[in-house]
Amino acid sequence: MNTFPTTPQNDHPKPTQRQHKTPMPEQNPQVRARNFLEVPLGYTPEMAQTEASRCLNCKKPACVEGCPVNVNIPAFLTLIKNGEFAVAARKIKETNALPAVCGRVCPQETQCESKCILGKKFESVAIGRCERFAADYERDNHLTEMPEKKPKNGKRIAVVGAGPSGLTVAGDLVMLGYGVTIFEAFHKAGGVLMYGIPEFRLPKVIVENEVNYLVKLGVNLELNQVIGKTITVDELLNEDKFDAVYIGVGAGLPMLLGIEGEDLSGVYSANEYLTRSNLMKAYNFPNNDTPIVRGKNVCVIGGGNVAMDAARSAMRLGADSVKIVYRRSLAELPARSEEIHHAEEEGIEFLFLTNPVKYLGNDEGRIKTMTCDKMELGEPDASGRRRPVKIPNSEFAIETECVIVAAGALANPLLTKNTPGLSLNKWGYVIADEATGRTTKPRVWAGGDIVTGAATVILAMGAGRAAAKNINEFLQSPNQNW
Repeated sequence: MNTFPTTPQNDHPKPTQRQHKTPMPEQNPQVRARNFLEVPLGYTPEMAQTEASRCLNCKKPACVEGCPVNVNIPAFLTLIKNGEFAVAARKIKETNALPAVCGRVCPQETQCESKCILGKKFESVAIGRCERFAADYERDNHLTEMPEKKPKNGKRIAVVGAGPSGLTVAGDLVMLGYGVTIFEAFHKAGGVLMYGIPEFRLPKVIVENEVNYLVKLGVNLELNQVIGKTITVDELLNEDKFDAVYIGVGAGLPMLLGIEGEDLSGVYSANEYLTRSNLMKAYNFPNNDTPIVRGKNVCVIGGGNVAMDAARSAMRLGADSVKIVYRRSLAELPARSEEIHHAEEEGIEFLFLTNPVKYLGNDEGRIKTMTCDKMELGEPDASGRRRPVKIPNSEFAIETECVIVAAGALANPLLTKNTPGLSLNKWGYVIADEATGRTTKPRVWAGGDIVTGAATVILAMGAGRAAAKNINEFLQSPNQNW
């Protein structure tokens, strides 16, 4: 067992330590750009204790309010500071069943860390890095303990979708004594954690470990089950006698641009490209012989985290040149600053104020060029960002063998169109109460991206926690009024 020694830390860090976050070691950019190993290497125990010691232990910790699942952040940081690393992980798990995941992919800079009081004068505490350290320490040193659950109450919950939202609902309700079954359409549980986020940002063994923890808690997992096709929600409620159903199927319907040439070989939605690379392990060629176009010149359309993931994956799959094509400027780029920084370090080129208008192919039906217009920014649109406006006579072409469209995703209608009584908004997302997750269909709750549209892992988990609380309150109430 690889048990790290603890190092006593002074309660009062040196001034330079107080001002700045403890840096996290990373792979060299030139090396990592050609492998799928994780980029950040994690804290050592000494680094984690130094960073945790920066916490001011505020009487009213705003960081907890900034966390969608309300992790007791000062408490787990104090435990890390004192060298009680596995206990810190268990403290996090009291409200967050996926700490090793959240420590890696949550946008802490806009959530818990943005509320850190220390950040008003210096850099905020690196809460996410410490969370990752605690979870990894517990797992790597085989110190995971099963918490005590409430006695079984005889009631059964069906959870549709094994993504962050569904996993959270399942974990919370199984602890309260419910029999929980998750129905997952893919052959692996994890949802976007498995098919969407690349190995170098979130190793799949981490996701599998978190899922296995829930299974050990007693959650039943049914894979390759497409609810809405093989089984309907009404059948789950009426024939299979589940007391409640939670819908957490995400927003996995690919969205393309609707321009000429989208049927050419080599044009992918980011959803398909990342699913082939991640879930179907195209990156692990030749051990996994999943077909994927490995262009030497790759263009990725979009500016969010998914675009960064696709671009960095393409570089690792052997591209000589990868361009991120975005119709606005750097100031409007929605991706996390850390992901943009990593992409730049790895040689990804950014083409701002550029908008694709058509694709042209060769005689074999494969894409060879992408025609674009140059743009300028006009007045703000409904999103608050300045609207991109075409510059007349600015058309130009980019040679490319592979285009990946990361322009967002839509709600998959497979389940919703086969669920009468479930109200949807004009975009096809499920209408659910924000505070409780209740839908318009009795005994059916929903949360995550199928309600909000594509958002963050931790916000989906927050919706799952809120729904689990309300499901429990409803099923334990003598007056079950919807």
